[in-house]
Amino acid sequence: MNNKEFVTEIASKLGMSTSQVTSLMAGLTTEMASHFEEETQVSIMNFGNFEVKKKLERVIINPSTKQRMLVPPKMALSFKPSNMFKDKL
Repeated sequence: MNNKEFVTEIASKLGMSTSQVTSLMAGLTTEMASHFEEETQVSIMNFGNFEVKKKLERVIINPSTKQRMLVPPKMALSFKPSNMFKDKL
């Protein structure tokens, strides 16, 4: 399912126009992104938790050249589905 199909399906279930749902989705993602920048967790009931985790720097080895390289630390977004959501799968 792509974004257009997703928005169309939500719009039909809620009885809203696709432009309204698109606007709501844009607002949701913008708000979530602002919380991720602050490194706070976002929990959606019966869906799951989004959390920003810090990945430490590490050394990797290029298999073809055997050269060691340092990967700098970075922030990564993780998702843990709720138990109810997992049970539906």
